[in-house]
Amino acid sequence: MGKGKDEKAASGGKAKPSPPFDIDDPTFPPDLEERALQSGGFPYDDKIKRKIYEDQLQELQLELIKLQDHAEAQGERIVVVFEGRDTSGKGGCITRILERINPRHSRSVALSKPTEAERGQWYFQRYISHLPTKGDMVLFDRSWYNRAGVERVMGFCTEDEVARFLRDAPEFEALLIRDNIRFFKIYLTVGREMQLKRFHERRHDPFKKWKVTEIDLAAIGKYDDYTRAEVEMLRYTHTATSPWTVINANDQRRARLEAMRVILSGIDYAGKDKNAIGEIDPKITMSGAAYLAKLNGQP
Repeated sequence: MGKGKDEKAASGGKAKPSPPFDIDDPTFPPDLEERALQSGGFPYDDKIKRKIYEDQLQELQLELIKLQDHAEAQGERIVVVFEGRDTSGKGGCITRILERINPRHSRSVALSKPTEAERGQWYFQRYISHLPTKGDMVLFDRSWYNRAGVERVMGFCTEDEVARFLRDAPEFEALLIRDNIRFFKIYLTVGREMQLKRFHERRHDPFKKWKVTEIDLAAIGKYDDYTRAEVEMLRYTHTATSPWTVINANDQRRARLEAMRVILSGIDYAGKDKNAIGEIDPKITMSGAAYLAKLNGQP
């Protein structure tokens, strides 16, 4: 099947054939290496410098401490859903957000595959028990959106189940928001060549090998399938009540900073320093609607 408009745009405009790729070959193909950073339409020629990144990271982490103090004092409940392609850096974003704040009132949730009992429940049921109480923040490292992504692409659910999920998810999230949960949905996207580079790094780095699963290996040849699933998920679940923020995460350092800015910009709290937070970068961070328009070639 040839590439459609969405798949070409997600690859950075005109689709380019990828050289042969063998994840078990210890040498990553030079052609892929050359194209990796700017794949998927990433607008920068270089990654952000480490010193700049570390300085901005420290300022943003100080703001996150203020936000947490506010949440505890005011009884706020904060939920952040991190979704995205494999290797896009969801875990890295979550780690940096949680790194300096009080672990008694903040945590990450990364659920394994459902048990037999959970498969017999209402689909959203197993996630509800992980929602925060007053004063707490919960970050989901993948979430109920597994149904619209990996489960769909890998055939772990039916198309009827997907359709029901795409209909129900906005209603479920509206319930959370009406109950005054501060709710954020962040989707990290990554270019095809950059994804291959990260898969390759995981395969050959002894400290990252544990990250490579059979599902990951199967995903290598399904980039376009994930693109189609991603597009439909955003079309149905990016709503005025519960919008998506999409971040191009080819540069993981930039993506971490942007994710923090999105959260910090979305809530008012005592002592908020807008200069320390900085401006969200519109070149790599946009709404779900703007991302879909970009995929379709709209300015």
